[in-house]
Amino acid sequence: MSSYNEEWEHEALNWAAWARAPGHDAYWHYSGPTFFELVPPPGRATLEVGCGEGRVCRDLASRGHRVVGLDASPTLLRLAREEDPAGEYVLGDAAALPFDDGAFDLVVAFNSLMDVQDMPAAVREAARVLEPGGRFCVCVVHPLADAGAFESRAPDARFVIEGSYYGRRRVEIPDERDGLSITFRGWAYPLEDYARALEEAGFLVEALREPAYVAPDGSPSRWNRLPNFLQLRAVSRRGLDVR
Repeated sequence: MSSYNEEWEHEALNWAAWARAPGHDAYWHYSGPTFFELVPPPGRATLEVGCGEGRVCRDLASRGHRVVGLDASPTLLRLAREEDPAGEYVLGDAAALPFDDGAFDLVVAFNSLMDVQDMPAAVREAARVLEPGGRFCVCVVHPLADAGAFESRAPDARFVIEGSYYGRRRVEIPDERDGLSITFRGWAYPLEDYARALEEAGFLVEALREPAYVAPDGSPSRWNRLPNFLQLRAVSRRGLDVR
């Protein structure tokens, strides 16, 4: 296990508490609902890469998908299995998936591509395990949001980028809210890096969204002015006669 995977293993219980607190984070009312609008109807088999404690797998299964969840954290997989005993959860590396070529018709990576050490390799592996014409649905923290920070939590706070937007950059963000705390660790990439990884793996992007944040109570937010997430659906052209 790499040192980075060990970092997420260390945060496993913190992440499970964070993710499972109803309404606690953006997934419940913002990033989750908009992401599922991009996800195709259930098909033959769905893989979630970086499933964590399993909430996306559970929501996919509730929509009729036959899901396999994969993660590099043994503790997160244990928690996922405890919550969903009938589900299938596999320990593995996103950059070296333990599945046959063409094993799935849908691969989902919800806020996980920025959490793997070799993002382009993970995208190539997603393409490999997809059947020709299969779909790859992705959500990541928006490259612009990852490039800087707001000066405060005020709705009109300035967003400041220090340094360069370009290149892969290490991200380490402690967060604490409503008695829960976690440190998010990963990498920030410019948009072109994601686009090139998809192009080189043989994907064609067919839908892209930058969902606008709306607070549950309608109150103004700094994220009304800047996209916090980038979401897309791509189709695998591997093995297809596409001109």
